[in-house]
Amino acid sequence: MPDSQTSKADMPSREPRFEAVVRWAEYIQENPPEVWGPQQNAVVNGQIDSAAAVERTPEEIERIRAFADDVLDDEE
Repeated sequence: MPDSQTSKADMPSREPRFEAVVRWAEYIQENPPEVWGPQQNAVVNGQIDSAAAVERTPEEIERIRAFADDVLDDEE
């Protein structure tokens, strides 16, 4: 993430991100899906919008689609 904190080695700091994941997991366990579902949808939709705004070549698009197909095949 571009806004991630970095360490002296200029590597993203994992601790704040991990803590945020733990807080989110606790939040969704303590609240019904009607509360956190729309919040999660907003985050995911924002990520999709950001990804859609990036210009990609047809080759990159095909590579991304092939990767997604592989992931979906693995889930079946």
